[in-house]
Amino acid sequence: MKKHSLLNENYAKINQISAKCMRIFVIVLLMVYIYAWFFSKLDHALLTIVFGLSIFVAIIPTIVINIFKFDSSPITKHIVILCISIICTTMLSVFCTYAFPIMLFPILVASLYYNQTLVLYTSLLMTLGILISNTISVKYNDVLVGCYSGDLYDTYFMYTIPHIVIMFFMSIVAYFIVSRNSKMMKTAINIAETMQNNQKGLIYSFAEISESKSKYTGEHIKRVAEYMRILGRASGFDEDYVEMLCTASMMHDIGKLMINEEILDKPSKLTDEEYEIMKNHVLYGEALLEKCPGELMHLACVLAKEHHERWDGSGYLGMKGEEISYISRLMAVCDVFDALTSERYYKKGWTPEETFNEIIKLSGKSFDPKVVRLFIQNFDQFKAVHNKIPDKQVY
Repeated sequence: MKKHSLLNENYAKINQISAKCMRIFVIVLLMVYIYAWFFSKLDHALLTIVFGLSIFVAIIPTIVINIFKFDSSPITKHIVILCISIICTTMLSVFCTYAFPIMLFPILVASLYYNQTLVLYTSLLMTLGILISNTISVKYNDVLVGCYSGDLYDTYFMYTIPHIVIMFFMSIVAYFIVSRNSKMMKTAINIAETMQNNQKGLIYSFAEISESKSKYTGEHIKRVAEYMRILGRASGFDEDYVEMLCTASMMHDIGKLMINEEILDKPSKLTDEEYEIMKNHVLYGEALLEKCPGELMHLACVLAKEHHERWDGSGYLGMKGEEISYISRLMAVCDVFDALTSERYYKKGWTPEETFNEIIKLSGKSFDPKVVRLFIQNFDQFKAVHNKIPDKQVY
């Protein structure tokens, strides 16, 4: 997981929260509209136009974030703040002193983003909004509610300047809070990234040990991880989950550490007794990993246990169809593709095309037909990985 990916994910989540806040704000606007309809002296037509436009603007972030899926776009947060500022300026213009507390709402939302520049941008927008709303209030004080009396100069001196000072003070407070939280978040992301890289390195080293015991080269686990990356993306998983899946797949044969080398490296066919012992490596793998904490190790445990299961129930543990986890069904195709195309001291490797035909032939038997379709669609990428990461040495 890269720092940039983590930051983008964080911004996407905050954008989702902001859109939800705006949907709640729509409900608040509707309640205020109903109250103003019955208890204020505002013209009902003007009231309907003002609140209709405000509600439309409040829905824009939801349209941008949830419908058009721009939740990770850098410009989205600016759209959110702009929409809030427009609504707050409108409410300040129409309800004047009664709406004074609302001018702090944009600063609160901007503070969610851990971005000092955004706080300053919001402060400038709301300062402009205060100037515009107070000017409108003075000019149309005969039709608005709670408007300022006197001329424009008196209004600026008595109301506008104090409002701007309060806005400036709150912006400074928000700026330093956001600055502090931003540093803490970046520190936490750096620590998380370092820990994940260390964990990935340890997993790779541990997986290499298990592969070297059976005289495979480390390229096997590299290729399988890349094959899982291809099918994980094709399945629609997000990049963070795909990265975890790739790392976890390296541990699929960890249970072989518990199998005698004479069985692992036997060039001839295994006896029934030896085959039963070999099959136990999936249970050994599960036992080694099942108590390890974290989602990554849970995925590794599932793959270690189920990677030899077959769609028709003919696998090591007899699991069948949907009983087998989806990621293990992906793993089955990746593992068999690499096993068949790899040359070992006891066999020649098949060509990718021969393996392609074999996997298609076993669709609905050994493999989930849906996964086989994904494999077919991405076969060229499988071939590219196969050619890019050849075995360095065959014993």
